[in-house]
Amino acid sequence: MSARSQAALAEAREWIGTPYLHQASAKGFGTDCLGLLRGVWRHLYGREPEVIPSYTADWSEPQGDEALWRAACRHLVAKSLSKEAEGDVLLFRMRHGGVAKHLGLQSACGNAPRFIHAFGNHAVIDSPLSAPWRRRIVARFEFPNEVK
Repeated sequence: MSARSQAALAEAREWIGTPYLHQASAKGFGTDCLGLLRGVWRHLYGREPEVIPSYTADWSEPQGDEALWRAACRHLVAKSLSKEAEGDVLLFRMRHGGVAKHLGLQSACGNAPRFIHAFGNHAVIDSPLSAPWRRRIVARFEFPNEVK
């Protein structure tokens, strides 16, 4: 695992227990899945990747717009789905035919894979990357070595 991935994963672990709060990104106070990734990004690079507009729970669904996937492609390095590594950013499609709109960081690989994420009304948790979760992964990314 790269030093950047180690740092990202260590920071994500510090967010465990942060309550779920839609659109927030404050370690220990509240966050959603995007807020968790934003917080890790700020820790790694010292600033936000871009200004995040307000969003609703059903954002981009009516239009079928893959806004989160496009944003991930702008800032992260895409990887093959089969090249899993600790510290990878995972993008999930929560339902068949829906847009990809959930994120997490892979915290363990191998026989007992896990990921850290903030999930609807749960605090940030390190949960098993079970078969139902694995089936929902549509993209895998890593943090870049440097940012523009």
